[in-house]
Amino acid sequence: MSLTLYPAIDLKDGACVRLRRGEMDDATVYSDDPGAQAQAWQAAGFAWLHVVDLNGAFAGRSVNGAAVAAIRAASTVPIQLGGGIRDRAGIERWLEAGITRVILGSIAARDPELVRAACRAHPGRIAVGIDARDGRVAVEGWAQTSDLLARDLAARFEDAGAAAIIYTDIARDGMLGGLNLDATLDLAARLTTPVIASGGVGALSDLAALKDRAAGAKGSIDGVIVGRALYDGRVQPAEALALLAG
Repeated sequence: MSLTLYPAIDLKDGACVRLRRGEMDDATVYSDDPGAQAQAWQAAGFAWLHVVDLNGAFAGRSVNGAAVAAIRAASTVPIQLGGGIRDRAGIERWLEAGITRVILGSIAARDPELVRAACRAHPGRIAVGIDARDGRVAVEGWAQTSDLLARDLAARFEDAGAAAIIYTDIARDGMLGGLNLDATLDLAARLTTPVIASGGVGALSDLAALKDRAAGAKGSIDGVIVGRALYDGRVQPAEALALLAG
């Protein structure tokens, strides 16, 4: 089986950053030129880009629009974008601007019917982002943790036609300690919708472990998002892409 590797471009105040456990005041800046970073990841062989407007996630509206536009202009590979997209107008605007797939996170918990309607209107172009802290859904840029279980939220969209469920373990995000494989695979086993793993990749061995366990597991793992480990050089693009393509 092959898995898609999505390099993360997280945007804060117009720069490419990585957070630890989603804390906005614990950010490392890796580039002040998002367009150049997008070009670099494309040149390294990545077939997709995963872009998140971190300011937008907190504000509830798109904030880093200029940076996203620069990424789109500088690259030709598909882009999935999340962060602050919480109404039909925002969804339509980004899809019309050339974004391949819009990620709906907080609004999925608050207004699932809007997400279902968007999936019907744009088949294959809507992903549901589920960010979890101790198995429970976090919203508003991870600032609030609800009582809703991640698996229950995912189940609401089983027949909606979402392109993927992007599952992030917040406690592991940016910490380089490995994916929460048990929770990710358990979620995938409950769904027919493909799952994209996120949060914690720190070494090539983490990707190998995901691929190995996903191969014999129930459900579908579509790919994995990697951020800090790529920027820090702990994971080399060519090696990672070769591993996941085999």
